[in-house]
Amino acid sequence: MNVLIYSGPEALQESAKNALTTIRSLLLPQYSVQSITQQALNSQPWTASCSLLVFPQCRGRLSSPSSAVIKDFVESGGSFLGFGAGAICSQRDPGGASSVSKDMLLTFLDKATGNFVSLTSPQSEETPRSVSLKTLDGQLIEDVQELGLRSFEGFEGVKDLTILARYSGADAARSIAGIQYDIGRGGIAIWAPNLEIPLEEEEAISTLSTAPDLKPQKVEEQRRLELLKTCLHSLAVQLPLPEPKPVSHPLPQFLTSNPAKPSIVSNIVNSIAAPSSGSQLSVFKDENDTFNFHQLTEATRLVSEIRNNTTLSGDPTQWQPKHIILCPCSVPNPDLTPLFDLNLYYKSLSQAREEQGCPQTPEPWGIGEAFLYGEIVTSTQTMLDKNPRLLSRLPTPLVSLASYQLAGRGRGSNIWLSPAGCLQFSVLLRLSLASFPASKLVFIQYLFALAVIEACRDDNVLGKRGNSVRLKWPNDVYAVVDEERKKIGGILVNTSFSGGKVDIVIGCGLNVLNAAPIFSLAQLLPPDDRHNLSIEKTVANILARFEKMWGTFVDERGSFSSFMDLYLNRWLHSDQLVTLTAVSPPKLVRITGITPEHGLLRTVPEKAGWSSGGEEYIDLQPDGNSFDIMAGLIKSKT
Repeated sequence: MNVLIYSGPEALQESAKNALTTIRSLLLPQYSVQSITQQALNSQPWTASCSLLVFPQCRGRLSSPSSAVIKDFVESGGSFLGFGAGAICSQRDPGGASSVSKDMLLTFLDKATGNFVSLTSPQSEETPRSVSLKTLDGQLIEDVQELGLRSFEGFEGVKDLTILARYSGADAARSIAGIQYDIGRGGIAIWAPNLEIPLEEEEAISTLSTAPDLKPQKVEEQRRLELLKTCLHSLAVQLPLPEPKPVSHPLPQFLTSNPAKPSIVSNIVNSIAAPSSGSQLSVFKDENDTFNFHQLTEATRLVSEIRNNTTLSGDPTQWQPKHIILCPCSVPNPDLTPLFDLNLYYKSLSQAREEQGCPQTPEPWGIGEAFLYGEIVTSTQTMLDKNPRLLSRLPTPLVSLASYQLAGRGRGSNIWLSPAGCLQFSVLLRLSLASFPASKLVFIQYLFALAVIEACRDDNVLGKRGNSVRLKWPNDVYAVVDEERKKIGGILVNTSFSGGKVDIVIGCGLNVLNAAPIFSLAQLLPPDDRHNLSIEKTVANILARFEKMWGTFVDERGSFSSFMDLYLNRWLHSDQLVTLTAVSPPKLVRITGITPEHGLLRTVPEKAGWSSGGEEYIDLQPDGNSFDIMAGLIKSKT
């Protein structure tokens, strides 16, 4: 699930930046923590995959569309956390009072009690200050930042209200500093002080306060974080289990190859460095990233230095350069890749490719035999498709895999959660448009999703229990358990065109070994059988299955006819009735399949009783963000 930090025009930039950094430090890798814009808040289906929406300090009133979406989100079971805001609790809607309505950021209604809870956010600039707070257990936290005076009115004595902290010292008369309150099936937490701002963040403090005696202490910072954890727990947000502090910045990646084909890495390096020699490749600058290349002999020192570097910023814009360690003749020592066994991967890949009858030739190499691995990366997808110079020079096929992603991407503006046990990787392919019709590229997402489904049925993955893994059109992976459908994966395909060729980057995320509450493939197996399941075997079997399918697909110039029957057998929608909401009035239609020419979802209007004559098909584009087919709602994209 996701935690989203609002970054719309009302949000104070410093508050938003610190909220993102602080919440990430507390919730990674249990949740994926990302920013969300006002446009995405109003138009994207973010609520389905969001556990917590966080609002930094804002100025002025929120737009009506945003307010309505947030209210529905909370009432339906979501959680809301606001920083730097006051609040009013009243039996009357204060929005009608002109004297205060202009300062109302957002109003929630507790239908059970009739209480209106309104967040206030005056538009005027106020002087930053530091305050002292006292927690529920009596702990005192000093030097908490507060960007202007905020207050809570009407909350004393309110039933089912939790007061998270009160002011202390000179501000004790203001009493309440933070609250938690249930709204519908969800809940809200509001803080008047800016608890999102780290007490140890010298730069942030200097920009937000002019107090000459401000001396934040580590003990106070720890108390601030513990108070935030208490707040998150009150909102039913599950905190990661206690473990060594996770690395919150990217680590070096290893460029490796099938040990039986040592020339692959050299070929890749020479291609990137051209027209210079590959031996001269050290720095490569691109639009999104700068890459530093290193020899395998430097790996132990480099990985240790970057892993233990506590001065690296939590700001993604500062995660430069990216480091790539070249491994031309052997895989790195297993101690350098503790979360991924490269030897097991290549052994499993060779076995799976042999079982699938994949070509055993040195060049071109097979899918997965050129392999870029990183324990922690920003996004395997972004590093390929947002760096056009690198993308155009990389020979294909190439696979990039990460154990953790700090900014994994899904369809549209969605993000992909990357907790422990999740398989996430990208595949780079290239086709000549002289021999492959561009109109058939849409089928690649279907083909790869089908390869994932079929790999799950392999004896080296789930065997017969893989029959529970199914497709949701166009490219989501679901597990069906006791008639309940649980999303466990998804596919993202990006393309770029140049010089008569198309570069294709296929991104895949699949929950393989995740522990509850996240559902994964492992939970489809009896506990005694789960030890046989691994990330390495799973990805190897997916790639081998896909390579076999890809060869047929390309040979048939993008025709999906060889796979259509199997795809429709594996999906969840045969003969499904859905409501098409893009027409007025909404129309009930029945899903019949996929169009063979352009990969559109084919539906026919459902007849009411006997009808003479037939209506035309209604074909819908594969835009997974424009509908909820599992809920029986769908709209065509214009």
